[in-house]
Amino acid sequence: MLASCEAKVQGRWYTPSQVTLGSEVYTRHCIACHNADAQGISNWKDRNADGSYPPPPLNGSAHAWHHPLSLLKKTIHDGGIRLGGKMPPFNEKLSDDETLAVISYFQNFWSEDVYQGWLKRGGME
Repeated sequence: MLASCEAKVQGRWYTPSQVTLGSEVYTRHCIACHNADAQGISNWKDRNADGSYPPPPLNGSAHAWHHPLSLLKKTIHDGGIRLGGKMPPFNEKLSDDETLAVISYFQNFWSEDVYQGWLKRGGME
């Protein structure tokens, strides 16, 4: 994990530097499928013709906020194929710091209500 004395984003687990790095990682690896500002695909609940699910929004408007940090990391690491999607595994492309950074980036779009709901559901597990 990034070692830093930098202050965290108010009320969040991550720092502004993590969000900046996460933006770079997201642009390089995620934006092509999850779109700008982590908006995902509007019909993300409807299966594609091949039976897979399209990329969901990560901006707090879909189910990503239901999952604890450990599962978000695992999904990025292992990919989304086991969950019915097409996202490839990123375990050989992203470091642990980059994985946490990209999560901080899309969580930065979450409203305070969504973020607090995530924490209450055990988000930091």
